[in-house]
Amino acid sequence: MEITRLEHACMVLERDGDRLVIDPGGWTRSLAELSNVVAVVITHEHADHWTDAQLTQIRDANPGVRFFGPDGVAIAVQGHPIERVRHGDVVEVGAFRLELFGEKHAVIHESLPIVDNVGVLVNDAVYYPGDSYTLPERPVELLAVPTGAPWLKIGDVMDFVMAVAPRRAFPVHDAPLSEIGLSMAHAREQWATEQGGGEFVVLTPGESTTA
Repeated sequence: MEITRLEHACMVLERDGDRLVIDPGGWTRSLAELSNVVAVVITHEHADHWTDAQLTQIRDANPGVRFFGPDGVAIAVQGHPIERVRHGDVVEVGAFRLELFGEKHAVIHESLPIVDNVGVLVNDAVYYPGDSYTLPERPVELLAVPTGAPWLKIGDVMDFVMAVAPRRAFPVHDAPLSEIGLSMAHAREQWATEQGGGEFVVLTPGESTTA
């Protein structure tokens, strides 16, 4: 399975000619030309994880595509059929097996509502928690690590990575950080990954790895 990291929180996974898109948000390049997309997972309703324009373009190019998200996404997204998923659900679509974990977004501030959020484990290998520190409760080959966000503290990220103890990890959700900030965050995440014997790999938008 090939995993291509795009801008911010978006990634595209490909297996046996099928593609899965995760979190095609407003800080990600247009996906209008992406073909063979069988499914899109939207972890939560915030605009950096989905936009109507992105979903419309994906759907126009892939008429049979299925969209998955928690209750909050189903309520927020208008004009696209969202199949509701929650913690413990397992969905098979095309070449992908999706297992969902967690229920809520990490706390940003007590003045802001806590929205629904699911993490997704793809083919028992690749895990992305969305905007949360939800543990997958499974061995993970490749972990997509949230790196920069209003809700995120680097010490909490380090604890999360050490708890998951993936074989490999790469940073995502990093648009708010400067180049200097990214270097600091990557160094901390690399250290945390190595504590469990794993390897930390930085993928720039458009670069790929396998799992």
